[in-house]
Amino acid sequence: MKAVIVEDEEFAAKRLGQLVAELAPEIRLEAILNSVESGTRWFSNNAQPDLIFLDIQLNDGYGFDILDGLEEHPPVIFTTAYNEFAIRGFKYNGIDYLLKPIVKDDLKKALEKFKKNITRNGRGTAENLEHLKQLFHKEYKHRFMVKVGNMFKSFNVEDIAYFKSHEGMIFLYTHSGQSYPIEYTIDQLENILNPIHFFRINRKFMVSVKSVVEIHSYFNSRLLLKILPKEESQVIVSRERTTNFKRWLDM
Repeated sequence: MKAVIVEDEEFAAKRLGQLVAELAPEIRLEAILNSVESGTRWFSNNAQPDLIFLDIQLNDGYGFDILDGLEEHPPVIFTTAYNEFAIRGFKYNGIDYLLKPIVKDDLKKALEKFKKNITRNGRGTAENLEHLKQLFHKEYKHRFMVKVGNMFKSFNVEDIAYFKSHEGMIFLYTHSGQSYPIEYTIDQLENILNPIHFFRINRKFMVSVKSVVEIHSYFNSRLLLKILPKEESQVIVSRERTTNFKRWLDM
């Protein structure tokens, strides 16, 4: 069997190649490509491999751009630095994804899934692939308009440190220490804010990566955060979100 890796991070590509060789020595790596341009050129001049490892976001575009240039494509295992909340639930026929940094056991499971579906090809997955494209091309909210007395004020998301639910209302906290009520729920914020920059740590808090200054282990497999501006109450990452929170910070 033949495979191709499309990955613009040299270290990540090398590690993936080493893991594939260790876990599936029967797969021969045909090429390591580092851009949409080189990938498009390679596929136009070579026979298709049996499997593609494809980074979703490359320096010169999206991995999808390479697939769009092919009439049909073999099974794809996507690699991405986006956390599960950006692509939650996406495990469709013959299309899988791995979160970077790639964990050996996750790659093993993806390869086992590929082998079980070895007779399948890329056909029939167009709708699922389109769904994944939409997730990564999604436009997220850039500004919030809040009422200040009889006036309205606009805040860019870059100015926001975190959101907090308090007594049935949601408050926006800026890096400069100001706070304002907004007419959104935490669930709504989770859908409209870019998951690269904001993470929901529990039922009450959604924090920006810039607001987290210290992380401490806490009992019952949770994490205790120090955030700025300073929050008087304890800011705790719930147990079920701890693993994803660590991955989010490690992107």
